[in-house]
Amino acid sequence: MTQNTNTNHAIPNIPWQERTQNDSSIVWRHEGNPIINWNPTPKAARIYNSAVLPYEDGFIGIFRADHKNGRAHIHMGRSKDGLAWEVENEEIQWVDEQGQPYQPGYAYDPRLVKIEDAYYMVWCTDFNGAALGLGKTTDFKTFVRLENPFIPFNRNGVLFPRKVDGNYLLLSRPSDSGHTPFGDIFVSESPDLVYWGKHRKVMSKGGEGWWQGVKIGAGPTPIETAEGWLLLYHGVSTTCNGFVYSMGAAILDLEDPSKVLYRTHDYLLTPEKSYETTGFVPNVIFPCAALHDAATGRIAIYYGAADTYLSVAYTKIDELIAHIKNNSELVAGDAGSIR
Repeated sequence: MTQNTNTNHAIPNIPWQERTQNDSSIVWRHEGNPIINWNPTPKAARIYNSAVLPYEDGFIGIFRADHKNGRAHIHMGRSKDGLAWEVENEEIQWVDEQGQPYQPGYAYDPRLVKIEDAYYMVWCTDFNGAALGLGKTTDFKTFVRLENPFIPFNRNGVLFPRKVDGNYLLLSRPSDSGHTPFGDIFVSESPDLVYWGKHRKVMSKGGEGWWQGVKIGAGPTPIETAEGWLLLYHGVSTTCNGFVYSMGAAILDLEDPSKVLYRTHDYLLTPEKSYETTGFVPNVIFPCAALHDAATGRIAIYYGAADTYLSVAYTKIDELIAHIKNNSELVAGDAGSIR
């Protein structure tokens, strides 16, 4: 039985649907998908790769909103049940650490995590090329941009929910100026969220199958369990009709998350439904957030679908971990501590 640790909390109002009677899937879709459709606000044409956390008596979210001029920005939203969202029409207004305006030219694919007394956001931003942006808030009223963690080019930045050996940990996927031809996940450490080092390769693209052969990228904030850090991630394959994004999972060592202990051989979710296969960018499942209720083991996964919609899927932590361990395939380069 998986034991919950101090970074996991009860979420009694977590969104949830049981799988249907004849469904044996480890991860199953919300029957009301997508939960956010086309043109959700006057400014936004599409909302998809987004992050959600419990907050006060409901839920708070930061949403990738592609405006009707095509440029992406991050908007804030609130929900009572985690499914029906009221998203603000105006994008988040950022200030620097001196309180001066510090707006990104674009911002997309945010992740959101609470560490101690603050909420931190990592997103892809403009920094003479795609790079990681970093910011924080304590009240979801004032949003402070911190220094960018890395130089270009980098995407899929994901902070761990607590320090390990006194350091913050950040997953990322380095790339070049093209559409991310580099395909592996790395972890970096920082004592203060300013200076980053001790870079280690965590996971490599590839494997026996093709579903993650082009590139991989970290998804939601890792969930801490007695078995290790549970990491959901996306894997990408290429076809004669373009990329296909699917979802897999891995378990990383608790004390040295550069070490992969187990990793799914097959994908857990791949584009099958019309809202996943048809849209602005077809054939995309892109997980960015996962709520975990420590009392029941339920997990609600928020994922972008076809770069057009926001959708939800469900799983149970013990079943998922057992499945990963029983159907694991480590890829060359997953041994950990590769400098």
